[in-house]
This record gives sequence, structure tokens and C-alpha cells, in this order.
Amino acid sequence: MPVFTMTDARPHEMHGARFESVVAPSAGSTELCAWRTTVTPGTAGQPHTVDHEEVFLVLAGTPTITLDGTPTRVASGSVIFAPAGSSVKLDNDSETEAQLWVTTVVGLTATTPTGDRIVPPWTL
Repeated sequence: MPVFTMTDARPHEMHGARFESVVAPSAGSTELCAWRTTVTPGTAGQPHTVDHEEVFLVLAGTPTITLDGTPTRVASGSVIFAPAGSSVKLDNDSETEAQLWVTTVVGLTATTPTGDRIVPPWTL
């Protein structure tokens, strides 16, 4: 059974956030992806629609997640489920860093409101 630590994570930066990929095809996974997202204070996220389900576990901070237009401030320990086809936006309008653990399936893509399709490199 593979065991990973955060020193094994592959970092990526996008839209003012840091994504540290731990589980992905590049690490041997064929079905799941998992990463830690770190969002600095005062960061407004990029809205996007996901084509697969995502689960977010808030590790630290009090970010605001907007699902299908409804914003909710969440705290450490909160779990957020984003169904496939939902619009997601993650903001950190607090004064402290926010960290979340995110899990989804291999093959996730996201579409921005302008129609741009994003294949997150941390899921490859």
C-alpha cells in the first residue's frame, strides 16, 4: 500500500491558490485524485463548473465557498460536497490562510463562465 507525505506532493499555482497534488495518475492512481489547496488571505477565487463530483474538507481557516450561487462561510472540519455540474467558487476573504483537502475522480475538468475548459494539472 503506497503511503505518501506532503513532501511527495507536486505543487501547482493557479488563480491565487497553491495546489499540492498527492494522489493522481502521476503518482499511480487510476481512479482518484487528492490534493491540498492553500488560499492566501484576501484571495477571490475563479468561478467554474465541475464535470465530476468533488469533496472539500476544510483543514484550516474560514474560507467562503459558493455553490451554484449560494455563498457559505465554512470552518475547519467542514465538509462540502460539490455535485457534478455545479458551479464552484472558493474565496478567502478572511485575514488568515485557508487550507482544504480536495478529492475527486481522475478526469475532472472545469469550465469557466467564459467557456474556457480547464484540465487541472494536479489531477494528471
